[in-house]
Amino acid sequence: MNSPRPRTMFEKVWNEHVVERLDEQADLIHIDRHLLHDLSGPFSMQSLEEKNLGCRRPELTFAFPDHGVSTSPSRYDDAAGGGPLLDLFRHHCAKLGIHLFDLGSEEQGIVHVSAPELGLALPGLTIVCGDSHTSTQGAFGALALGIGNTEVTQVLATQTLVLDRPRTMRLRIDGKLGVGVSAKDVALAIIARDGPDAGCGYAVEFAGSFSEALSLEGRMTLCNLSLEMGARFAFTAPDEATFEWLRGRRYAPAGDEWDRAVRHWRTLASETGAVFDREVTLDVASLAPQITWGTSPAHAVAIDARVPDPASAPDAAARRSWLDALSYMGLEGGEPLDGIAVQHVFIGSCTNSRLADLVEAARVVRGRKVAAGVRAWVVAGSRSVQREAVALGIDRVFRDAGFEWREPGCSMCIAMNGDAVPSGERAVSTSNRNFVGRQGPGARTHLASPATAAAAAVSGCIRDPRSLLPLA
Repeated sequence: MNSPRPRTMFEKVWNEHVVERLDEQADLIHIDRHLLHDLSGPFSMQSLEEKNLGCRRPELTFAFPDHGVSTSPSRYDDAAGGGPLLDLFRHHCAKLGIHLFDLGSEEQGIVHVSAPELGLALPGLTIVCGDSHTSTQGAFGALALGIGNTEVTQVLATQTLVLDRPRTMRLRIDGKLGVGVSAKDVALAIIARDGPDAGCGYAVEFAGSFSEALSLEGRMTLCNLSLEMGARFAFTAPDEATFEWLRGRRYAPAGDEWDRAVRHWRTLASETGAVFDREVTLDVASLAPQITWGTSPAHAVAIDARVPDPASAPDAAARRSWLDALSYMGLEGGEPLDGIAVQHVFIGSCTNSRLADLVEAARVVRGRKVAAGVRAWVVAGSRSVQREAVALGIDRVFRDAGFEWREPGCSMCIAMNGDAVPSGERAVSTSNRNFVGRQGPGARTHLASPATAAAAAVSGCIRDPRSLLPLA
């Protein structure tokens, strides 16, 4: 009798959720958690109503206002703090019986920050949300993916989704990071090296000594940015660190159910000898802090490097792309990045607004002042992060330095809520996209880690955070 073929983690979780195999490529998949936000949610719920349909499993559906809501500290006194879209969101959530973590809730925040804090992201689950960075929640060993408005309506109505089976990629990351270098730098380095399409069509499993030693916050950052290399699914195998992080969370199993769940979760990891469609490796031991110079997350280089010269582009299409990016960013090929003046710093977004991110930035800021002419914001990802930061006195570090301490939300990452960078001005941002106009029409965005963003705030220019940190 032949031994069973070793299976990947993706294969195990996917197969557990197949309701029906539709053809050689597509399956009907059961969805365990459906997360909604105030941008895509209202339109999909409106569509559901127009079709005279209800929500199939409201107890598995959770709603968070984040994209369109103001992050101004005065938003609670402002009847228009979230605008008509939030009112529509509230109306449909109430009508469909969906739990809404509204602005006044102690659990409100960015959906990809608050949902994990609540224990809604668990190993082995399928999770969807009408937001492309849903892959963030793969950090807990879930298959989590962003979907479109039509798919949101489908999940609301059926709690299932038709999905094509992706190929599998194992991205093995080894090595230990130096001082001032973080998971954000690793993610940007991967995207820059392998390109924005490297993960297209793949479910990416992060493995290797670096990934396994990484905190859950760091794993969320890696999984979040996997989308910027084209991967809809990205995850890490659940381990003891995952279980400890989840223990006691509001929606995590408890008592005997917890013990049974952990026994199951321990079986999910890819088995020795499992075959992946593609294997990729990276050693991060000598990695420097990264920063983008252009209009794609793939336009990233070491912070002590120079802006790439289009003459050195690999082909004509890349040369044209680089020239367009440099024109938009107001930069010249060959100039040093370190020292370029900035007018805005944004520490926030679903990529880097967790407590660990604020702690990392505060190490640079402590005892310093925001440079003259710089508007610097800290936007915690959730009320929980806010509370923990205040308890540690981190809010005082930022406030004393001259940062604005804002309320939780997507804020300047997406610039559709009143928080934006003026045209022609330059920002260092911990968010995930630096596309043309992403932070406002004409805004020039450099993506970087929290430490690098903090260094820019107190220096008034792009600066290597290692020059402002103690060596130990």
